Amino acid sequence: MVEKTGINVPQLVDLLVKNAAAELTTFYYYTILRVNMIGLNGVGIKEIAETARLEDRNHFEALFPRIYELGGKLPENLKDFYALSACPPEILPRDPTDNKELLRVLVEGERCAVREYSKICDLTAGKDHRTYGLAEAILNEELEHETWVSEFLSQGPSGHCMRHGELSPFVSKFLK
Repeated sequence: MVEKTGINVPQLVDLLVKNAAAELTTFYYYTILRVNMIGLNGVGIKEIAETARLEDRNHFEALFPRIYELGGKLPENLKDFYALSACPPEILPRDPTDNKELLRVLVEGERCAVREYSKICDLTAGKDHRTYGLAEAILNEELEHETWVSEFLSQGPSGHCMRHGELSPFVSKFLK
């Protein structure tokens, strides 16, 4: 049915696999970055990193079933999967206590995710409602992550507020 709408399904599956790889690697790197967030500024950032970390795991969990539904699959080798990541993996700064540099790493990762999910939304809009809904839900959460981090970098107020206690409000329906 998806092919009948004019979507190149192998291209879509490729984008989904690359984004699933990005979500899993981001989950991993957020874990490492998070433990290095110390001091007065670091503790404030830690809540953002933890929320984004857990939601990125949820994004991966929501993406992989759709990949298989469309006839795709995840690579069997983790190194191969890692190499496919749509976004370059975050790397801990030389000085892991430099919270401003940690924020720069985080915001660039979130901006890459926003670009990648926007591509999937553009490809599937009006054609593949299931994939579009999933990509749009993830995009909404990635936009929130980006605004939370950019505010710490003094790049302007966003009007977005941190969520307390609720993970993945947009993606949770895809995890049931």
